[in-house]
Amino acid sequence: MKKSIMWLCVMLVCVLSALSVSAQTMNVKVGNVVYQFPAAQVGEMTYADGTTLTVLGKTLTLADVDEIYVDETEVTDNSVTILYSGSSATVNVAGNIARYIAPTVSGAHVSIVQSNTDEDNAGEITYTLSGTSTDGEFYMEGSYKATVALNGLTLTNPSGAAIDIQDGKRVNISIKKDTENTLTDCANGSQKACLVVKGHAEFKGQGTLNIYGRTAHGIKTGDYTEMKNCTINVLSAVTDGIHANEYFLMESGTLSISGVGDDGIQTELDGTTSTGELTDHEDEDSGNIYILGGTLNVTATGSATKGIKSSGDMRVEGGTITVTTTGNGMYDSTEKDAKGSAGLSADGNMTLSGGTLTLKNTGTGGKCIKVDGTLTVSGEALVTATNTASQYRYSSSYTSSAKAIKAGTRTQTGGSGRNATYTYSGGIVVTGGTIVASASSHEAIESKSTIDISGGYVYATSGDDAINSASTFTISGGYVMGNSTGNDGLDANGNFYVKGGTVFAVAARSPEVGIDANTEGGYKLYVQGGNIISVGGLESGSTLSQSCYQSSSYSKGTWYGLYSGGTLVMAFKVPSNSSMGTPLVVSTSGTATLKSGISVSGGTSIWNGFGQVDATVSGGSSVSLSSYTGGHQGGGRWW
Repeated sequence: MKKSIMWLCVMLVCVLSALSVSAQTMNVKVGNVVYQFPAAQVGEMTYADGTTLTVLGKTLTLADVDEIYVDETEVTDNSVTILYSGSSATVNVAGNIARYIAPTVSGAHVSIVQSNTDEDNAGEITYTLSGTSTDGEFYMEGSYKATVALNGLTLTNPSGAAIDIQDGKRVNISIKKDTENTLTDCANGSQKACLVVKGHAEFKGQGTLNIYGRTAHGIKTGDYTEMKNCTINVLSAVTDGIHANEYFLMESGTLSISGVGDDGIQTELDGTTSTGELTDHEDEDSGNIYILGGTLNVTATGSATKGIKSSGDMRVEGGTITVTTTGNGMYDSTEKDAKGSAGLSADGNMTLSGGTLTLKNTGTGGKCIKVDGTLTVSGEALVTATNTASQYRYSSSYTSSAKAIKAGTRTQTGGSGRNATYTYSGGIVVTGGTIVASASSHEAIESKSTIDISGGYVYATSGDDAINSASTFTISGGYVMGNSTGNDGLDANGNFYVKGGTVFAVAARSPEVGIDANTEGGYKLYVQGGNIISVGGLESGSTLSQSCYQSSSYSKGTWYGLYSGGTLVMAFKVPSNSSMGTPLVVSTSGTATLKSGISVSGGTSIWNGFGQVDATVSGGSSVSLSSYTGGHQGGGRWW
């Protein structure tokens, strides 16, 4: 029951007397809210008509006041603390910002309207949430940046989002050091996520946040999302684990996402037109994803879902990234197309310049990497992409093939069959890094446009073409191996240029060839430089500007040494595939010679163990080679 106004007036006189002597803080309790006014800040208070009391700009109706007392509590300016305890919650508000805070508490459901704006000098307000409730929430709305600190919070809302921040400005979500925090929302609700931020969300700190999204997303932000240092575990979500507008940036920390019904991470534009990447991402609206470091583990199990999906570009510069997709393909009745899942998927371009990426797909029609634009691999990136799935088919007209890496876009512009015409965009560019790609049923690496490799280490193995380009394929540097157990090792549906680098191609039996160009379409293979080993020979009609040599036989599982003018180029091991073509063709810048049965020690292993560079070799016997001037027509195809 409320105290009488007369009693409160007498109490206020006592409080004022105490403040003038030695007390530090005047506490005004209104229900489950306590406003804490430090004595040093109180100054002149206004007591009007015996009904209201105004302190530091905050006007309190005395009839609502339960208690006014003085103690020596130290109050941190710009702070609001919320302690959840079962079916109730208490809110403490620092006096210097009391005028800007309008809290409502119903049981353990806390709602706060923050009214300060850019014009006010109050500064950023920090809300610290702690305690436990199975029937509570934190709701905040405002128009100025704020911090929400999670300091050992376990909160379940059976009627909505656990945390709902309707503030369009930047909001720091500070996960306090050495704390574990768990949020759960209700099932079958109308909320967009378990944790909702209307504006920009920056997750920081050195604690742990667990998320259970039982209606839609785990975390949803209306603008960008950034993450640094903290640990976030999205343990379930009906739709996306994290859904962000504008862009997503992970600088460090650990992010684990599993148990999701849709994508692990998805970004999209907030507006209708992309700004592209901007300096310091200021006012950026790109739909991009940036992973600069940290540890990221994503498992996506839904049909045709994506582990990490950007509506713009994707850039990975560091970190340890593991993405597993297991959902099967599906038919999209809206777009009238068959779709598969993907570990990394970008509607724009994708750049992998660092980090260790382990990508696995087991769902029919899925991809480990899918890029509509250009995939660029450079620097120290280490990419392992393994696809063990088969094709997804919906009737006879709609299919999605399971591949390790697919990039670029080919658009038919006219004609049909062999007479069809196309335009190409995007493709694959490799200037550094390491790629190990395998696919059971279809191409391990496929570009729907061009492929250009000038550096790095690339190994691909497949039951179909190991590496395929729908247009021009150029190798001018690096170490490239295509190992096919059922088709061509390296295949271009346009011209194929080998200008440099070290190339090892393995094809199945005739008519497949190690290195294939689309002779049927009027294109050609040009050998202009580099070191070449081709099991299954070269495409018929090739232009050989560099001398090539052949051996009609070879031994499976045996180590060979390739020499140029007496200098060891490299050691290589012939695979033991059940079906392999002939002849074995080699070429170097000088006169190529070959030794079989060598012993190899030291050096650097490449190509999944099929190659060794900078190695010491011994023993072996010379292989008889003859001049190679032509080949046979491979199993080229029209699209």
